[in-house]
Amino acid sequence: MSDRRRFTDKVALVTGASSGIGRACARALAGEGARVVLAGRRRERLDEEARKITGAGGSAGVVTGDVREDATGRAWVETAVAKFGALDLLVNAAGVIGSGSVMDTDADEWDRQMNTNVRALHLMTRAAAGELIRRKGAIVNISSVAGLRPYPGLVAYCVSKAAVDMYTRCAALDFAPHGVRVNAVNPGVVVTELHTVTAAVADYPAFLERSKGTHPLGRVGAPEEIATLVLFLLAEEAGWITGGTYSIDGGRALASAR
Repeated sequence: MSDRRRFTDKVALVTGASSGIGRACARALAGEGARVVLAGRRRERLDEEARKITGAGGSAGVVTGDVREDATGRAWVETAVAKFGALDLLVNAAGVIGSGSVMDTDADEWDRQMNTNVRALHLMTRAAAGELIRRKGAIVNISSVAGLRPYPGLVAYCVSKAAVDMYTRCAALDFAPHGVRVNAVNPGVVVTELHTVTAAVADYPAFLERSKGTHPLGRVGAPEEIATLVLFLLAEEAGWITGGTYSIDGGRALASAR
């Protein structure tokens, strides 16, 4: 557990909490005193994470379901409130990736990525809105460097993450009169299961090695580094920040092919 306790008495719900950036955020929030609801589809992994958090002296609950379905987000919020009494913080970390150019991305693949990366984020945010307004809470969405600049062969993913960035700005304005802040982070390549679950990258070790050269700082990122920025944006010290999309990518968004 961390010596910092910025989130004592706060309740956080993290989607995509069974792995990668979502899991790192859930662990970090619990480490700083938050009571965390870990949300996702893989029950065994979520239960394992919850046991680790409670074993370290934290508080955690688990909810499962398909966040692309409208009823799921509502049920998750209801469970969080029933278990912990409130909901203060939302991290929308669930997401998918898939390769494909304009010419070879069919409707099913387009819908798969848009439904998970954009529709589900909206449904979750809308479901949490009432509690977040009541508690004057905060939201952080996990976007991508691909939301800031285009890449060949990633049309659905780039468009979906650009939509996340614009959604973040729109939501920030809609929530601002209610005292709720909304921001997004835009990671570069981070070592997670994102690229391997759907075989978006055939040779993942080679991809990571190649990525060292596409990020000016010369390396890829770790989920814990992304969680550090997410926690800052959720914390009261970021109380005058909303509607921002923040690169955390080793300089990747600045780089040009050559």
